Amino acid sequence: MQVRSYRPSDHDALRALFARAGEGSPTATLWQHPESEADLYLEPYLRADPDSVFLALVDGVPVGYLTGCLDSGASPNAAELMARVIKEHRLISRRGPAIFFARSVVDLVSARLRRVQTAAEGFSDPRWPAHLHINVAPEARRSGAGRALMEAWFDRLRARRVPGCYLQTVVQNERAIGFFERMGFIKHGPTPEIPGLRYRGARVHQQTMVRAFDTGQGPAGSASVTEAP
Repeated sequence: MQVRSYRPSDHDALRALFARAGEGSPTATLWQHPESEADLYLEPYLRADPDSVFLALVDGVPVGYLTGCLDSGASPNAAELMARVIKEHRLISRRGPAIFFARSVVDLVSARLRRVQTAAEGFSDPRWPAHLHINVAPEARRSGAGRALMEAWFDRLRARRVPGCYLQTVVQNERAIGFFERMGFIKHGPTPEIPGLRYRGARVHQQTMVRAFDTGQGPAGSASVTEAP
């Protein structure tokens, strides 16, 4: 297995991997339209900082990827990206996305009535300015691909003297949470509902996880632990 930085020639293969890498997870598909999901959750990273994108390859074929951002505060505006993707792909006129977005609206109203917190886009804390997304294809899970991708990302964070990193997964993805904990992340903050998303018919909750790095510039930030899977 080889882990290396993204190259422009990887683009089509990475898009194909994106469409299937999450199979079996609670977030395997959001609104059942992989092309628009890739435009929202993959392409911005390839444009903004391709050196923070890593691939795991077997025989030259990508089986896993990690997209990273060194400074989340400099990320493109999530609401603007979503609005553009909805317009460009005409998602409201497509059955799967339309159902998802309608359910999201209902969930938001329901949460407000129940006085329940819902997941917000992004996370901001100077102790953990960087963030990542990682996915490994089913056939490469438990092969060391995920760990190798994480180590490549950690090396980049250390080289750039970034004090910490966060990620967001879902409470229901116990396999992923266990992996992240083995990689040094800990649970942080509340676990709000994610509007629109369902897993096995039930509502899904967001889990933020954080990891600090010693930059040699004083003690790294510590995180509070919230018990939830």
